[in-house]
Order: sequence, then C-alpha cells, then structure tokens
Amino acid sequence: MPEEPGWIEEGLSTPRFAPYLAKAEGDLARASALYWWNVEVSAAFYPALHCLELALRNGLHRTLATAFGREDWWRVAPLRPDGVGKLAEARRKLTVRGRPRTPDDLVANLSLGFWVSTLSSAYDRTLWVPHLHRTFAFYRGKRRDLHTDLRTVLLFRNRIMHHEPIHHRHLWKDHETILRVLGYLVPELAGELKAYDRVPELLRQRPGR
Repeated sequence: MPEEPGWIEEGLSTPRFAPYLAKAEGDLARASALYWWNVEVSAAFYPALHCLELALRNGLHRTLATAFGREDWWRVAPLRPDGVGKLAEARRKLTVRGRPRTPDDLVANLSLGFWVSTLSSAYDRTLWVPHLHRTFAFYRGKRRDLHTDLRTVLLFRNRIMHHEPIHHRHLWKDHETILRVLGYLVPELAGELKAYDRVPELLRQRPGR
C-alpha cells in the first residue's frame, strides 16, 4: 500500500481517513476521491437542511404562539424536563454572548433537536393532537411516522455538521425525506429549493459507481 500523503495524517488524521480507505479496499487514490466527494455532497445537502430547519422552527413557533396566545409560549406550555433544559441552555448561550433574550432570539437559538422532540410521543396528547398537527398542513399521516422522518433527518444533519462520513448511507433516500417533509410544511419553498439543489447531480457523480 502506498504511504499516506502528509495532508492525511497531519490535516485529517489517519483514523478519520480509515473508513474511506477501507471502502476503497486500500486504494489510496480511490479513497481520496471518495473523501473529497463526501465533502462535496455533504456541503450540497446544506441548502435543503437549512430550509427544512428554518421552516420547521418557524412553523412550530407560530403554531404554539397562536395556541397559547403569547410569543413566549414556553412559559405556559406543558414542556417536559428535557425541553425545559434545552430552553435553559439557549438562554445561557444568549447571556454569554451578551445578546437580548427576546422570544425571537430564544427561538433562533433552540436546537433542531428541541423542535423535533416536540413531535415525539411524549407530546402526542398535549401538543400534537390539539395544536402541532396544524403546522403540517399538507401531511395526512401519523405523528409517529413524521417524527421518525425528522429524527432521521436530525441524525443525518448532525453527521454532516460533525464532518462524519455519509457516503455509506442511502443518500437518495435521505434527500427525498428532507424534500418530502419540507413539502408538508411549505411546498412553495420545496419547489424554490430545487433550482439551487446540487445533491442529485453529485449523487450521480459518485466515484467508483
């Protein structure tokens, strides 16, 4: 096997590059091509993830603000301890940054995990049935299936944001899930996104296909 170039060991680390080398059966050139393709396709998913995260956050916030009659709905909503903890963490981050803790600022600093958690079975009777189903005006399925889709997107998004390999995943399916769920929220945005979406093009260019 050829010796690894310095940029791998010094810049990426040998352990981080190892999965690509294993996938390429020890062929350094193929492993390098796969690594850089993984970087490109990860970046290409950003617009779709960006749109879905913002649409989900804003849609759920609007629904809950209307339902509870106030922008700071979390003060009266029946949140579970983990949700309360995520709110406290968002407040802490704003304080550390010297930012105001207005409802808009707090909403913008809540993690995607927080919003996805509001669709879990724990909130089925308290939030989903009375309120949150309205956020997904174009969805007619079960809450459980929607939550499963969003949990999958959340874990996928976290892999990308932490620079983990995604080449081994069924990326066509990941892409379809993101666009489909975005369509449940704002179909027009899903349509607009297609003009800027490079994921299908890059998936067709996968090295070693």
